[in-house]
Amino acid sequence: MDEDTPLPRRILLVTGLSGAGKSSILRILEDLGHEVIDNPPLGMLDEIVARAERPVAIGVDSRTRGFDASAVLAALARLRVNPALNAELIYATAEESVLLRRYTATRRRHPQAVHGTVKEGIEAEIKLTSPLREAADVVIDTSDLPPPELRQLVEARFGEWSAGGLDGLTVALMSFAFPAGVPREADMVFDARFLTNPYYDPILSAMTGLDAPVAEYVARDPDYQEFLDRMVGLLELVLPRFVREGKKYATIAIGCSGGRHRSVTLVEAMALRLAQQAGRPHHDAWPVVIMHRELARQGRSSWRWASRPRGQAQTTEQTPGK
Repeated sequence: MDEDTPLPRRILLVTGLSGAGKSSILRILEDLGHEVIDNPPLGMLDEIVARAERPVAIGVDSRTRGFDASAVLAALARLRVNPALNAELIYATAEESVLLRRYTATRRRHPQAVHGTVKEGIEAEIKLTSPLREAADVVIDTSDLPPPELRQLVEARFGEWSAGGLDGLTVALMSFAFPAGVPREADMVFDARFLTNPYYDPILSAMTGLDAPVAEYVARDPDYQEFLDRMVGLLELVLPRFVREGKKYATIAIGCSGGRHRSVTLVEAMALRLAQQAGRPHHDAWPVVIMHRELARQGRSSWRWASRPRGQAQTTEQTPGK
């Protein structure tokens, strides 16, 4: 894009299940400089966008007047025709048991359960909004996402550097446990369960891949280095293609049995490799975010920049335990 050509203005439609965090996402986007309008009539979306001078985040859910999934998708399609706009659809979700617990705690009435149970309302809304989830550019599952982690996730995905004028692609590296489910947002998934498991060492079992003894143990597996090299090589092939397709955010997930040892070790090592290569000639410089899902579920801090976007401090953060 020519330096004198203005960047497309970001338009975000934020939708999803009631109780899944849509309002929280909108507040974070407002802090990031977006003009936020929650639940306007669908017929006003074009006028709102036309009058706005800043990036816009518009909340749309089953409470919106005239709500219909097909109408939302039609409005999104109209926005995408305009080359001056960069329109995306965000869908917030959470597991049904989590939504039930949240509604029980707040004693709020579910918007789709005026005369029924909360469970019936959740099920009705899932069915009503399923076309939006299928079409969403980003699905954010808040089931196990504490508010600070949600803020960091939204900031990484929708901060000013991701608008297309700076690095263009943010890479998220996530460790996880297969028994707890594959991350829904993952673009690529790797399985590290074939590597020797530190869990069975009584000294290492209570540690994580953030601790040097665990990382060193995992790295001694005879196939560890080749596995890491091949994953990094595949990313070097695929990530530039993601950029050419216009993707702004890519989640690369590595799983193991418990999500605490092998997958954490590999995510940390891969992040270091990508950060180091970003400074070499002929290598693209992608901001890299590290996320450890199972450690977050245990209340540990699990999100940080391994390689920051341009426009922020450029120091590469050190790997814990190294």
